[in-house]
Amino acid sequence: MREELRSNWKPPFFTIWIGQAFSLLGSSLVQFALIWWLTESTGSATVLATATLVGLLPTIFVGPIAGALVDRRNRRVLMIVADAVIALATVGLTLIFMAGRMNAWHVYAIMFIRALAGGFHWPAMLASTSLMVPEEQLTRVAGLNQTLNGIMSILAPPLGALLLSIMPLQSILAIDVGTALIAIVSLFFIHIPQPQREPAKSGEEEKKASVWKDVCAGLRYVRAWPGLLAILVLGTLGNLLFNPAFSLLPLLVTGHFGGQAIHLAWADMAAGIGVVLGGLILSAWGGFRRRILTTLMGFVGIGVGLLIAGLAPAQTFWLALGSLFIVGMAISMVDGPLLAVIQTVVSPEMQGRVFTLLGSAAKATSPLSLLIAGPVADRFGVRVWYIIAGIGSVLMGVVALFVPAIVHLEDDRGGSTAIKEPGDQAP
Repeated sequence: MREELRSNWKPPFFTIWIGQAFSLLGSSLVQFALIWWLTESTGSATVLATATLVGLLPTIFVGPIAGALVDRRNRRVLMIVADAVIALATVGLTLIFMAGRMNAWHVYAIMFIRALAGGFHWPAMLASTSLMVPEEQLTRVAGLNQTLNGIMSILAPPLGALLLSIMPLQSILAIDVGTALIAIVSLFFIHIPQPQREPAKSGEEEKKASVWKDVCAGLRYVRAWPGLLAILVLGTLGNLLFNPAFSLLPLLVTGHFGGQAIHLAWADMAAGIGVVLGGLILSAWGGFRRRILTTLMGFVGIGVGLLIAGLAPAQTFWLALGSLFIVGMAISMVDGPLLAVIQTVVSPEMQGRVFTLLGSAAKATSPLSLLIAGPVADRFGVRVWYIIAGIGSVLMGVVALFVPAIVHLEDDRGGSTAIKEPGDQAP
């Protein structure tokens, strides 16, 4: 069945993909609208920081468990339930707003629920993609995903601002419900293959306990595979360097380049256009034959872009825009091939756990990185962090070329020999 589906993969896969694209648009509009509502109604930086933290916590702490459930349950059903939960939560928030009773904590709650549901939806979609798309097309599909994300980052803010100027918030929330329904309907009519599993042991108590056993099996799977573990470390260090660079961008634009809000908008747009173009190039080119080399090239590209941004003289804002464009393109080159590599080499029944472990480890560095970068920028100037992050990213990309476990990751199909321990239950 899996090979038959892959031979005619485009209609079913892109039916789902288009549905998810609509859902992503609705989610992006709602995210912008809610953040703007918090900004206007409270004017508090603490409130905005709390909203960001609320959106991160579910992915960090629930991710590994979500990955285990994705590998145990029907992935199509999980995606339908996740989209439905988001839609129902948005309906509830709409009713609260229409009643004139909305407070900041209501927004926190909806962001938490959306992030929690997304924590199940994201790994389920990625793990399903490797079962629906031919291996040689995975990098191109990943490039399309990067293009879509880049388009949303460019389109959602101005479109959200336009919609807020002509309609009330509850109408924008209703758009999100409609786009979620489009995604759900597309999933109802498409078959998504499931990985083969061994029969589970009987007994409700054993079923409950085995979820935690599956999480531990995922940890052992990554730990016992040197190349995969190295990729996890590489991604975590990368986020430790990159996240503050984007968080500190307003200070770089206003403090060093003397820009205003419009200049910050141009900077964000330059990065977004870079992501789109990088995704389009990747979807057409497919990357190097050894895909991990494309990812390492992307690390070097991000480093070069950050270095240019940090070293650019105050009167050369145009140079900063070019550097952010380079960073955006390089981000597509890092993320797209890396996801395709994991989809290719990791056993299908383990992909949910591997993706969520990688995502949780990467996002867990966000609070830590800001705690480090903030004092560094205050003490030595914001440009220093861009230089540190740029040098660090270039070094990671170059040094990784000399790590055989990383370079030859794609040669080790199926993973390590220490995936399971005696007595472990198969997922």
